[in-house]
Amino acid sequence: MNALLEGIGPLLQAVGVTVMLALLAGIGAIVLGVLITIARVSPIPILRWAAFAYVQFFVNVPLLVLLILAVFALPDAGILLPLTPTAVIVLAVYEAAYVAEAIRSGVNSIPPGQVEAARALGLTLGHTLTRVIVPQAMRSVVQPLGNVMIALAMNTALAAAVGVVELTSQANRINLVAAQPIAIFTIAGLIYMAIALVIGLSAGAIEKKVAFSR
Repeated sequence: MNALLEGIGPLLQAVGVTVMLALLAGIGAIVLGVLITIARVSPIPILRWAAFAYVQFFVNVPLLVLLILAVFALPDAGILLPLTPTAVIVLAVYEAAYVAEAIRSGVNSIPPGQVEAARALGLTLGHTLTRVIVPQAMRSVVQPLGNVMIALAMNTALAAAVGVVELTSQANRINLVAAQPIAIFTIAGLIYMAIALVIGLSAGAIEKKVAFSR
């Protein structure tokens, strides 16, 4: 019991690492996902094919494989990064494929007449994408993006496999000392559930706000 109580402080620190991983990777995934979506709907064939190949690659390769490759293969190639930034980058690059698919579904829901109207007003392709298509697409896919962010938060647990001391890793360390797996991993599971609830409720609130403002 004493070992369990002593592990509360380190466990809370690990929760902070998990939240940081999810937040930084989430921001990166959204930014990169928007760029990939723009490439996928652009009239330039090479950009469309490159974006399509990107999405297909990352949705069909397990995240754990990418993490292991990044941690152990990049140093052999002369690229040295600390574990946590490496995990953030891999998570962002991986989840960006799912963000791009979610946003693309929103783009497909926009009536073609709006694009034609933008062209009639003399807007360039770049302005049409950034001022007409992408903003509306983002509004229509808030909840799907929230689901992607929840999956991202859960996927941060895989960073434990490459040495990042986040929630799952710290829970396992505490269990090795306290030998109370049911209590420790129940607490960890409840924390993950709380993170998912916060993301889901935030997405719902944002969805209502942007729907009201349309």
